[in-house]
Amino acid sequence: MSGDPEGLSFDIATLHAAFAAGTTAADVIAEVYRRIATVGDPGIFIHLRPLEECLAEASALPDFDPLAYPLWGIPFALKDNIDLAGTATTAGCPAYAYEPDAVAVAVAVVRAAGALPVGKTNLDQFATGLVGIRSPYPPPRNALDDALVPGGSSSGSAVAVAHGIVSFALGTDTAGSGRVPAAFNNIVGLKPTLGAISGTGVVPACRTVDTVSVFALTMFDAWRVFRTAAGHDAADAFSRSIAVPPLVAPPPSITIGVPNAMTREFFGDTVQAASFDAALERLAALGAQIVELDFSPFLEAASLLYGGAWVAERLGVVETLMRNRPEALHPVTRQVIGSGARHTAVGAFRDAYRLAELRRKAAPLLARVDLLCVPSVPALCTLADLEADPVGPNSRLGTYTNFVNLMDLCAVTVPTGPRMDALPGSVTLIAEAGRDLLAAAVGWRLHAAAAPYLGATRHPVPATTPPPAGPLPGETALAVAGAHMSGLPLNRELTSRDGRYLYSATTGPAYRLFALTGGTTPRPGMLRCSPGAEIELEIWALPSACLGDFLVSVPPPLSIGTIALSDGSTVKGFLVEHAGTDGAQDITGYGGWRAYLRDRPQAPGKRSARPT
Repeated sequence: MSGDPEGLSFDIATLHAAFAAGTTAADVIAEVYRRIATVGDPGIFIHLRPLEECLAEASALPDFDPLAYPLWGIPFALKDNIDLAGTATTAGCPAYAYEPDAVAVAVAVVRAAGALPVGKTNLDQFATGLVGIRSPYPPPRNALDDALVPGGSSSGSAVAVAHGIVSFALGTDTAGSGRVPAAFNNIVGLKPTLGAISGTGVVPACRTVDTVSVFALTMFDAWRVFRTAAGHDAADAFSRSIAVPPLVAPPPSITIGVPNAMTREFFGDTVQAASFDAALERLAALGAQIVELDFSPFLEAASLLYGGAWVAERLGVVETLMRNRPEALHPVTRQVIGSGARHTAVGAFRDAYRLAELRRKAAPLLARVDLLCVPSVPALCTLADLEADPVGPNSRLGTYTNFVNLMDLCAVTVPTGPRMDALPGSVTLIAEAGRDLLAAAVGWRLHAAAAPYLGATRHPVPATTPPPAGPLPGETALAVAGAHMSGLPLNRELTSRDGRYLYSATTGPAYRLFALTGGTTPRPGMLRCSPGAEIELEIWALPSACLGDFLVSVPPPLSIGTIALSDGSTVKGFLVEHAGTDGAQDITGYGGWRAYLRDRPQAPGKRSARPT
């Protein structure tokens, strides 16, 4: 039995439910091509695979098994600087085109998971631009408003997802190409930690700071694709092994750094400024503490990407074509990349030194917070703006994106609902390398709370919640009840060791909590005794290799023991020796350390009326 997918949202959960009910992968592929015809935008795809070829590939899939094949039957598109065997790679320049012998590693991995490629999408030529229209092909139209640029350089990839033509698309990101188009088209854009996804089979822009990126309708989908695509590639000199565990809910308390008044720029777009303020209010309502930071080191680093030696790295990709056939390049692309010839080796080293200095200046800022949150773009940009000035608006779009890869950070762009003028609003959450999970978890929570619909489809954002997760092989679950909890002073002792939040829980009714005396950081001690009560905990996963180093840092009278949880399971966690409670205040009645910190008496000698 087959079903009609015409009215379906193309998020992965919806499609997999349809497959389980009898819809076939071929049904979905036929619907993809129907939607392409309905949208009627010739600028989205540079190359569209023949329908018959895609139908045959869909029909050849093994039996539906979403556990063995997490992307089974899911249609996707890929930017035309990513190789797909049997299809020319142009990088947006016909004179550069070549026929690859193999698929890019990232494409091979998602296809092995059951995903079905339907075509290669348009882009700013050689991935040089954030506007999405620097192409010899017809530029894609913004999915929500024809007056806006589609965003680039991964313009076609983002527009295809926003229309619900495909469930996800692969792009690339050097200066923001995986984030800016997401912002302009009301979708999720995930820019991973550099090296997490193989770059083999991808035409680079700046190979040292490039990454494959993921566009999707939901954060769950973007994360599923990322988990599938990520992996070490020995053939890629820039590949890194990055842990990509299942998506979980974010910690209950996080600290988010934002640009302060002196480093917050919207270039006169007051509606965008109001949209950003509203997003911060939403984050605060979800439990985040917002901290204003001087973003000067980040902004100066951003200026290096096109004002420094990295533009010469772009020239290295197309130097022969620039020398022999300069007319083959888009005029603006030729102007931007051609400026790389002015840079010298001496200048390149000076720029590298300056970037290292800026990273050092940014380090204490990053240490103060769990995440950064910035406007995805400081101001929206229209086609008319570019007609008046082909370069200036593009440069402004990179204000809060250009520094991310240079500073070796990861990021996710998430929709935050329409602005006051009904145009798309979004923010970008940024984290240190390897902390992709935290950015995605907070992004999921914000997207679910703020955005009413998926892309340009008018399908509502699904009301989904990540299930509680356990530790992975090589990790140990650890229960924390005090200053190591999220948002509290010692939490960084976990996160600096690649600890990750799993879920919140309570003990069984056999514990008492005490506010310990002494020490520079206030902390509690939890004692197993009778009578007792349930105490609030957070369960974190810590790499087992880091456990010994962490245990050395645990001061007396605290120790690590076995804690019984309210569901009957047990976990290792913090306990206190009985002698350590002598003279300590019994705060069991608060139910947990966080409640005690919130409600404890402030006046000296004043006692709480709460029972203990």
